Amino acid sequence: MSGRVVLVTRIPPVLVGFHAAVVEAGYEPVALLTLCEESPFLADLLGAVPEGLDVLMPGRRASIAPLLESVRPDLVVCMGFPWKIPADALAVPPLGWLNGHPSELPRHRGPVPVAWAIRAGDEEIGISFHFMDAELDTGPLVAQAKMPIGDWAEPNEFFGRMGDVVGSTLIEALRRIESGERGTPQPEGGEYETFFTEDDVWLDPSRTADELYRLAWAWHFTIPRATERGPLVELDGETVRVLRASREPVEGAAPFECVDGPLWLVRTEPVLASPPSA
Repeated sequence: MSGRVVLVTRIPPVLVGFHAAVVEAGYEPVALLTLCEESPFLADLLGAVPEGLDVLMPGRRASIAPLLESVRPDLVVCMGFPWKIPADALAVPPLGWLNGHPSELPRHRGPVPVAWAIRAGDEEIGISFHFMDAELDTGPLVAQAKMPIGDWAEPNEFFGRMGDVVGSTLIEALRRIESGERGTPQPEGGEYETFFTEDDVWLDPSRTADELYRLAWAWHFTIPRATERGPLVELDGETVRVLRASREPVEGAAPFECVDGPLWLVRTEPVLASPPSA
């Protein structure tokens, strides 16, 4: 047996996939650590907990370290957890915290990397497993892989396609850790990208159709912070949110004129919002 592992996530498919990968790699999963919060995913997450796995639910950051100490992990494996982990908790497992980040680090550091990869027009999305350190998404890389981004897909479909890549890359990372590897420093460069801003909420006709297509798609992979959820547009005197767009004509879709031609608004929903000031 390669060691005791605590899984840290709020996302049910991550729990299921990580548990399977940890077992396949020869480690022993002993607990799930997740947040004690109101969440649409919490019931599904707790329903997916494998038999025999303890559940740890800190109400504050200071509780993470003592909760971890109670189950004596050798390694923590994390993905989809919104808190910055304090130093005392990072120090609990002798092998450290291994974090899964859906980008090819050092590119697209931050909380919504898939949204930024789509918005940037990347042809591929990365998956990186790295040891966590005091900063965010900056620790040594253990294993990386890539997959094509492809055409417009809703989050459930997109992340479903990522599942096999994430699982196989995690197994590779765990086996490297078992062999004594401690990762390699990330290359220079990269950027930290946070949530979208007010400038991203309304479709701007001075931008290209391709840029706005990618922005409309990217909004499905982020959440609004101190803004309305975008993207919004005035259509026939009504404010609507764009739920699906196309760069090619679609029967029944409304054209939105951009600087270089139309973006086709395939699916929208009405929104009570004020248009941007001139």
